[in-house]
Amino acid sequence: MNLLQRFREYIKQNNLIQQNDTLLVAVSGGVDSVVLCELCNQADFHFSLAHCNFQLRGNESDRDEQFVKDLGKKYSVEALVKKFDTEKYADENKKGIQEAARDLRYDWFAELIGNKQLAIGKSNEEQALSTHDTRRVTPYLLTAHHADDNIETVLMNFCRGTGLKGLNGIPNKSGHILRPLLPFWKHELLEFAKENKLEFVEDSSNQSSKYSRNVFRNEIIPLLIKVYPEAKSNLRDNIDRFRAVSSLYATLVVDLKKKLCKRKNNEIHIPIKQLMTYQNTALIFEIISEYGFTEKQVTEVIKLAESESGKFIQAPNANYRIIKFRNWFIISSAQDTAAETVVIEEGVRNVQCPMCNLQFSIVASCSLPPRDNIACLDANGIRYPLILRKWKEGDYFYPLGMRKKKKVSRFFIDQKLSKTQREKTWVLEMNKKIIWVVGLRIDERFKITDKTKRILRITLETG
Repeated sequence: MNLLQRFREYIKQNNLIQQNDTLLVAVSGGVDSVVLCELCNQADFHFSLAHCNFQLRGNESDRDEQFVKDLGKKYSVEALVKKFDTEKYADENKKGIQEAARDLRYDWFAELIGNKQLAIGKSNEEQALSTHDTRRVTPYLLTAHHADDNIETVLMNFCRGTGLKGLNGIPNKSGHILRPLLPFWKHELLEFAKENKLEFVEDSSNQSSKYSRNVFRNEIIPLLIKVYPEAKSNLRDNIDRFRAVSSLYATLVVDLKKKLCKRKNNEIHIPIKQLMTYQNTALIFEIISEYGFTEKQVTEVIKLAESESGKFIQAPNANYRIIKFRNWFIISSAQDTAAETVVIEEGVRNVQCPMCNLQFSIVASCSLPPRDNIACLDANGIRYPLILRKWKEGDYFYPLGMRKKKKVSRFFIDQKLSKTQREKTWVLEMNKKIIWVVGLRIDERFKITDKTKRILRITLETG
């Protein structure tokens, strides 16, 4: 089959484009995008062109812009052009030139794709003459990424350490972006351009080693081919293997996460012993990464498993914590007032929970008469962090005035609390010891004595 037939076959097999779809082709003016335009034209697809002028190569950038405009005239389609002050954007956003250009390019493409009034496949003159046939559905954007681009990307990702996901290569479809040239090598596109007498422009920066991709393209991959002549084909085959492995891996991870992660209102509860039984850092990362934790923090999670109850780690760029609570990891928002497990650090003055507020203070004496809404505790016996949580079956404490422990559930019966009152009751815990059944009774072991020098006073404020 010739390239056009293979192009059609690949699109059909992967269900990328229907004959009546509206298409917007990203065109730089280089051979790859020019070949993509010609293939779309020969396949009788309806398309327009989109070109970014990043104004980085002086007259050469303006030459490319004019070339694309002329290409639009050749195919009698609209050629949309956008100029960018790329250097200014990169400087203001503290990004490299390549990253800045990518952001600007795809932001503009997203804007074009989202414009449902965009008329695809007609020149301005045709649009003026005919409006009833204008296609007013969201178009697909086509980019000219090919097989060489794909293996370059995978090698770069491997060296950057992006993990299994980075070895999957460039997808042929992501959202409304399609890449129908992915199975074809660069030399095949050059041959097609020669056979069809296609004109294109050369980007002089492609020969420079200033950009990392060019180092891989012009230096590293040619060296690999000298050692392993089939390196490019093997890399392309490996991408397919990695993608298959990744799909299987994702399925297994979903199943394991369902098995291990139990949602309780706004929290995720994970049994530590069960998680650690797998002895798999990848599984830990897959669970915690969803909440903003990094791969480097996997080691911290493993250490946290051996820590005392109440210790936690914080996500660096997200508002989440992983709390060690007895035999569980609890993932919760650090500022979520609806959380069922609240970590209280030393020095905290105010804590909110769904049913109440707690005010903490250190005082020298507690002359107030005993009240249910105020707990006065020997501060020297308190070790942080504290945990505020809902009570649960099996909880016990030593009620003030008693030398023997009592289950909290039995204490509720003695206090003649209704089911509703029990459901609303929280406890304050310190390293697996309940120091206060909030609003009801403190623990005997933490009461004030004649030897007490500092008092932790906790006031319950209910709404």
